Amino acid sequence: MDRRLFFKRTLGNGALAATGLAAAAELFGARPAKTPQKPIAKRLLGKTGEQLSIIGFAGIVVMSVDQPFANNIVAEAVDRGINYFDVSPDYGDAEERLGPALQPHRDRSFLACKTNFRDKAGAMNDLDTSLKHLKTDHFDLYQHHALTKTAELDQIFGPNGAMEAFVAAQKAGKVRYLGFSCHSVETAIAAMDRAHFDTVLFPTNFVLFTKANFGPQVLEHARQKGVGYLAIKAMAKGKYPATLPESAHTPKCWYEPCKLPEEASLAYRWTLSRPYLTAAIPPGNPDWFRRAMDVAQNFQPITEDETHTLMASAGGAEPIFQLGNNV
Repeated sequence: MDRRLFFKRTLGNGALAATGLAAAAELFGARPAKTPQKPIAKRLLGKTGEQLSIIGFAGIVVMSVDQPFANNIVAEAVDRGINYFDVSPDYGDAEERLGPALQPHRDRSFLACKTNFRDKAGAMNDLDTSLKHLKTDHFDLYQHHALTKTAELDQIFGPNGAMEAFVAAQKAGKVRYLGFSCHSVETAIAAMDRAHFDTVLFPTNFVLFTKANFGPQVLEHARQKGVGYLAIKAMAKGKYPATLPESAHTPKCWYEPCKLPEEASLAYRWTLSRPYLTAAIPPGNPDWFRRAMDVAQNFQPITEDETHTLMASAGGAEPIFQLGNNV
C-alpha cells in the first residue's frame, strides 16, 4: 500500500482505534521502571556541526494517542539520550501531541518538520501552522517532504515555489537548516545537484540496498556533497503480501517490518553501520521504536556473520521502492 494512502485510510476510517492502540496507550506509554543508563550515542550531521542521536523520534509514535502517552514516551526518549525529533502535518494529530510533550525538552532537542506543498504560499502557511502546533518559534530543520518525481523540483525551484518560502523562513529565523525527504534515487541526486541542502532523509535498509540497488548511490552522493544523511525505513522488510488482510498489518506501519526482536535489531544495526550515516528513524509503532532505542543504547556495528544471517532472512521480500520510480 502507498504510504500516503495508508495515512489517509488510517485517519479516515479509524483503523488505529480498531487495532486497539487507544486501549494500549497506557501499556505502551508507561515509562519502564528501570531505564538503561548508557545514553544513546550521537553523530555529526554533515557540515552543520550538529550532533544528533543515532536514532530519531518519529512523530507517528504519538499520532492518535492521548496526551499522557505522548508526554511519557517523549520524556523516556529524552532520558535515554534522543535529541532528534521528526514530525509532519501528514501524521494526523502528531504535531498537536508532540508540541506539549516536547516543550519541557525543547532547548535540548533538534526538531525537524516537513511540508508537502511545492508552492511558496502553501509552504509558508504550512510552516507557520506547524510552528503553532509544536509550540516553538523555530525548526532546527525544515524539509520538502516525500519528493518522488524530478518534475517536482521544477515546481519547488520555480517562481513562487516552495524554495522561496524556505529561504525567507531561514532569513527570518524560523528555520535553521534546509533539507528534503525523498523516495526516488534519481530525484534525490538531482535535488542535491540543483541547490545546497543541509540534509537528505532517505529510505535505507538491507533489502533496498541489496535486492533493489536502491539507496547506495544517494548515500555516496550525500557524502561527496557534504550533505547530512538521515535514514528512514531501517526496519522495513518489504511490501505486505497481497493475501494478508489489512487487519493483520502492523499498526502504524504501511510496510511489513522485520520480525521482533532479533531480525529487527540486526536490520537496525545494519543501517546504522553504513558509513557517513548520521541517524535513522524507526517505525512509528511503539514496539519497534522501543526496540530501536535498545539497539541504539548498546550499538555495535554489525558483523559479517550477522550480515549473512540477516540477508538470508530477506527471502522473498519485495522491496518497497525501486529504481526509476521518478516518472
